[in-house]
Amino acid sequence: MAVKRAQQLSVFLENQPGVLAKLAQALAGGKVNLLGMSVSDTVDHAVVRLVVDNPPRARRILEEANLLVVENDVLAVPLANRPGALSDTAQRLARAHVNIEYAYGSGVAKKGARALLFLRVSDTKKALRVLNR
Repeated sequence: MAVKRAQQLSVFLENQPGVLAKLAQALAGGKVNLLGMSVSDTVDHAVVRLVVDNPPRARRILEEANLLVVENDVLAVPLANRPGALSDTAQRLARAHVNIEYAYGSGVAKKGARALLFLRVSDTKKALRVLNR
């Protein structure tokens, strides 16, 4: 599988019980599937980063819920389910002088399946070239 560009939606939420549940319910009601998610919290708010199967629909749903949404490009990197897969990817980017600003992804328990890693990098075009060689 090739590394691809993906749209990430960053949503700013109050750090309160039930707020993430409402976001998830709104997306589910709009038939939007989550492909990846990360949540970073501070004292009074959280940043939820989402990669979904239909970014335009998700953005509309979230903005209709009066949420602040910011779009960014990230990379969707399929990784082999084996020790060292992340190391190999990170080293290739480091040799090309591409910084990984943050990462999140999925793990898999099934042998032979691939994990999916989402990367925000300093140079998306260069990273795509390096990782798709």
